[in-house]
Amino acid sequence: MLLSEKAGTSTSHGKTFTNFNGRQSADSRSIRTISSSHMDDESSLGSDSEMNGFTNDRHTDKYGFIGGAQQYSEESAQDVPPEVLRQREVKWLDMLSNWDKWMVKRHKKVRLRCQKGIPPSLRGRAWLYLSGGKVKREQNRGKFEELDSQAGDPKELDVIEKDLHRQFPFHEMFVSRGGHGQKDLFRVLKAYTLYRPEEGYCQAQAPIAAVLLMHMPAEDAFWGLVQICEKYLPGYYSAGLEAIQLDGEILYALTRRVSPITYRHLEKHKIEPILYMTEWFMCAFSRTLPWASVLRVWDMFLCDGVKIIFRVGLVLLKCMLGTREKLNACQGQYETMELLRTIEPRYMQEGFLVREVLDVPISERDVESEHHVQLKRWRKNRGELHWKSPPRMHGARAIMASEPPSRQDLRQNPTIIVESPLPAPQLQKREKKGKEEKKSIKKESMKKTPPVTEIPNPYNLPGDPQLPLRDPQLPLRDPQLPLRDPQLPLRDPQLPLRDPQLPLRDPLLPLRDPLLPLRDPLLPLRDPLLPLRDPLLPLRDPLPQLPLRDPQPTLRDSPAQKPLVNDTPLQNTLKDSHLPQQPALNDQPALNDQPVFNDQSLLKESPLQMSRQSLSSTEADHQDTYL
Repeated sequence: MLLSEKAGTSTSHGKTFTNFNGRQSADSRSIRTISSSHMDDESSLGSDSEMNGFTNDRHTDKYGFIGGAQQYSEESAQDVPPEVLRQREVKWLDMLSNWDKWMVKRHKKVRLRCQKGIPPSLRGRAWLYLSGGKVKREQNRGKFEELDSQAGDPKELDVIEKDLHRQFPFHEMFVSRGGHGQKDLFRVLKAYTLYRPEEGYCQAQAPIAAVLLMHMPAEDAFWGLVQICEKYLPGYYSAGLEAIQLDGEILYALTRRVSPITYRHLEKHKIEPILYMTEWFMCAFSRTLPWASVLRVWDMFLCDGVKIIFRVGLVLLKCMLGTREKLNACQGQYETMELLRTIEPRYMQEGFLVREVLDVPISERDVESEHHVQLKRWRKNRGELHWKSPPRMHGARAIMASEPPSRQDLRQNPTIIVESPLPAPQLQKREKKGKEEKKSIKKESMKKTPPVTEIPNPYNLPGDPQLPLRDPQLPLRDPQLPLRDPQLPLRDPQLPLRDPQLPLRDPLLPLRDPLLPLRDPLLPLRDPLLPLRDPLLPLRDPLPQLPLRDPQPTLRDSPAQKPLVNDTPLQNTLKDSHLPQQPALNDQPALNDQPVFNDQSLLKESPLQMSRQSLSSTEADHQDTYL
């Protein structure tokens, strides 16, 4: 990286990783060290002479940094109440004990809890499960010890030893030369060079391994480093750094979607993404952000994959170059690079950064689609990639799906083993007694439990037999019991039916108002100007009369059938003609005072014909009267 003449470099097998912050180291910039002097590349950041300033004041913060090395990390950290931490620890312990079920069925809940922050006491174990390092370690038992016992390549080891003191020199774990932190870091990096000899060692792997060692033992940190290099960031640390350059082009294209102003400014001044994003991505922001933000970013990164790294980079670019006021302050390439080197602390604050990262609309699909576009462009302009890296896994769920673990691989091993002072035979006797006591307790509990009585279902199903509403053998009531007590009267005889003093009605009130007439005498009974009928209307319908009956005989008119009146058989038939005639209702004579017809008379003259004749005679009488 050609950023300035002060940039320090470290090479290994043709791979170059440059300290992005120029002469002032990334540790001193991101951690805000007390010493502000610029040091030579040959000087040791972790030497005893540099640590003399901390001998008088060895105050260590909650992250393990000495002497205020993280002076703005405490301000940016969000203090979680202890009771909330205890609740989160209980939830995470439950998830870790049933990790496969949670990842398959409730992965969204796992993601949400990672976004809230993993409890510090369980962060190392959770990282190991999220990255798949736990399964990798169980499937390769004894592999790390085997690699650790080997000598390794002297050239690789020499480069590793030179980089040990540069990794978080103000952390209590790596503060002293030859301390346990630097020794474990050397073991992990040497084992990786033996595990992947074709890839070898890259300087950017050291801060990744150091962050893991702050939270877990050396063997777990080794397998975590393997998973990050192979699953999360494949090809980042290979010869030529082709993968990081390709992701730089992806970041550049995504910037156009998230912040067009920033994209146009970078394009105007021809600032390549490899100039400002190399350390961000290769070190996973461990040398850029304050430590509280680093931990929160890693919690989400190990859960959701590299899209979190892209989102953090986009947030920093948007905050530093996304407004006109910011762009007015940097009119050239040098000013823009200086602005990106010194990011304002407020944009890196834990709460602000996490909220902004979650709001960036970039998903795994967006990263992969842009990856295919940039890969085609790369092949068109530069040819095929020299390093064939494995496919990238986007998060813990994808890693678990690619390598399904067994239940034994996810079993949690105790981190602290306490040896009992009792000999083995006594321990076996105690275990046998304990098992026998448990069995006896189970038997007693089985005996004491009362039998469960089945309660019939009051709502029968269609297939169930129909039960009677009551027992037919039981009488409706007891016949020996009277309907009521005969000694009790129906009512009290001393009480009258009504109060005799109250009259039936008020005699002072008349039945009606005598002043009101029965009707209005001024109104005539009818309007004398209106005639009784319209003289223009004929007395009858001039249309020809309908036939009295259907000429075609029907079943009703057949002589074999009984004559009917109003759909009821006649009472006085030929058989009953000798019986006296019954009078009509209300002692009135029958209709038209005509005798009941027999079958022959009904056929000759029907009641309908008789009614028409009577109606016509009546109308004629009225006509004569009117005339």
